[in-house]
Amino acid sequence: MNQPLSVVAIALVCLVTLTLGALGLRLAKGTSDFYVAGRTVTPWRNASAIGGEYLSAASYLGVAGLVYERGVDMLWMPVGYTVGYLVLLILVAAPLRRSGAYTLPDFAESRLESAALRRGCALLVVGIGWLYLLPQMQGAGLALRHVSGAPTWVGATVLTVIVTLNVVAGGMRSVTLVQSVQYWVKLSAIAVPAFVLLAVWQRGGAPTPQADSSWWEPLTSADQTSRTLFTTYSTLAALCLGTMGLPHIAVRFYTNPDGVAARRTTVSVLALLSLFYLFPPVYGVLGRAYLAPSEISDDPSRTVVLALPAAMLDGLDGQLLTAMAAGGAFAAFLATASGVTMSVAGAIDQDVLRPLTARLTHGDAGPAASFRIAAASGVLAPFVAAVTAAPVGISSAVGHAFAIAAATFAPLLILGVWWPRLTAKGAAAGITVGGVSTTLAALVSVTDSAPDGWGGALLAAPTAWATPLAFAVTMAVSLVTPRPRRWARTMTRLHAPEDVLAGA
Repeated sequence: MNQPLSVVAIALVCLVTLTLGALGLRLAKGTSDFYVAGRTVTPWRNASAIGGEYLSAASYLGVAGLVYERGVDMLWMPVGYTVGYLVLLILVAAPLRRSGAYTLPDFAESRLESAALRRGCALLVVGIGWLYLLPQMQGAGLALRHVSGAPTWVGATVLTVIVTLNVVAGGMRSVTLVQSVQYWVKLSAIAVPAFVLLAVWQRGGAPTPQADSSWWEPLTSADQTSRTLFTTYSTLAALCLGTMGLPHIAVRFYTNPDGVAARRTTVSVLALLSLFYLFPPVYGVLGRAYLAPSEISDDPSRTVVLALPAAMLDGLDGQLLTAMAAGGAFAAFLATASGVTMSVAGAIDQDVLRPLTARLTHGDAGPAASFRIAAASGVLAPFVAAVTAAPVGISSAVGHAFAIAAATFAPLLILGVWWPRLTAKGAAAGITVGGVSTTLAALVSVTDSAPDGWGGALLAAPTAWATPLAFAVTMAVSLVTPRPRRWARTMTRLHAPEDVLAGA
């Protein structure tokens, strides 16, 4: 399918992204600018940036596709994506900002005083980041192919080059500008066509969406069993707990000036996400009226949003709406990939490059240079996988990233913030158990080698058993090992208001 207007829309989004990145280059001068934007990002701008980063391909394209395929049963997924920020707000947002860390490995070392634990967390950050980047790159390739007919590697290459240039240019300064603008681009790109298509649907006689009764009524499908209910609730738990453990999400709270601003940011994020998630289900419902499964050449989770406008409107009107949707989709890929690349680059820079090259200076030139090398090298592995491997389901890959984060970083953050008895060995044991179990489950699921029945359900959605196991192991090992020497001082810093600490 060749749609020149859609190609122009994608090119425009790319141009705006590069322009904002160049502006960030002028503002980024020191290490703090590269990692946390100088810790001066206001709550509203940070909330927009988090919304831009968090609303990935799984949200922009995947939710609509899942509703199209499975019906109203899937409406819990956007609820889960949003509730994760409520959990984050209540449990860790402000203390995480007060920790003074740059990254999650920084937090682990400062809280538990262990360099070995820090290195393990850095490895985990890179692994989760790569798992998150892979579907963004493949999704970009498929989106560009849908509107231009270009090979899928072209879209993946465009995404990788632009994201790398932005992150290398100004680090978190550039990424914050890009993401805060792209939230509003995505919201407009999905909302405006939704309103227009709803009006067309009503004006055209409102054809009834074609689906059996189980599509409309929750928990009534023929394959609805206790196993599918387990999968649903386990995935919901992954979304709730995994949000706080995603490295590219956690790092955004380090950019706020203080803990109060971090809380205000999170409240604003809840409002922005709730507004966005009103619209993807509209595409899923209208798709049942205008799109037959045979008309969707690829996975519906990737193409329903892009295919629906042309199916409902002929000529220029349909092309304009498709162009808007395609531009928003590419903005989703760019914003999320930028944030993930930031977290991967930070881990590689601080825990691999600088120790290897002995760049442990206090000046800005060394850190900035090593960060840029880390950013450029950190995207190579997922890019090679994206252009050589078979396409993976966007929602599936992102779901496994959430599950790994929920079973590793969530226990570290929750217990690290609220349980004074946590030790480095306990945290390391819990992260190892949670990380190994969820990673193996993801590998088995992705390779389609999972067994049938309950075995397959437990591997497809491991959060319900892997996360409690990680918590239990962490606490059990912590109770029999010595805690850090400065634990009391660290806990005070995490929980005391900034003005109290400043006056102390």
